[in-house]
Amino acid sequence: MLDDLFVASDKGDGIGDDEIEGEEAGARPSIPFDYLSVADELHSGRIKVSGSGFATEYREAGADLATEFAALLDHAKLVLAGEEPKPEEKLPPMDPESIAVELGLNQPKQIADFSRMRRSFAFANHPDRVAPHLRQRAMIRMQVANMLIDEAKRRALAGARR
Repeated sequence: MLDDLFVASDKGDGIGDDEIEGEEAGARPSIPFDYLSVADELHSGRIKVSGSGFATEYREAGADLATEFAALLDHAKLVLAGEEPKPEEKLPPMDPESIAVELGLNQPKQIADFSRMRRSFAFANHPDRVAPHLRQRAMIRMQVANMLIDEAKRRALAGARR
């Protein structure tokens, strides 16, 4: 890109047109803007970029894009390898009622059962144990499951004290 800028600036000012080697006289830069006008716009003060806010937005956008990119990359690898991509998988539910049924909270439990329930759910659903494109969903499912288990455990403890 820098070479394109130098070529454009050399051709535009009329100085050194004969000194460009290996370039055609009508060659145009591959970038569609003038570097100096962009720099002037940035320095004019009309564009405001705050350091911390911009960095936070960049990181948040990057996290979402990273999972999408990983899923697209996996799909591209399958296509290039000549394999059929997997049919659209059914995503695990994130609503508390479905997670409560999956945990088995609709049945009466002993206080000791809640720890076992938490470990078995985490073993199957922890974000580190699922595919990259499902990690955000798994994190939410784990948070909801932990909240439901803690709530059920509190109720069981309160009932045992009576």
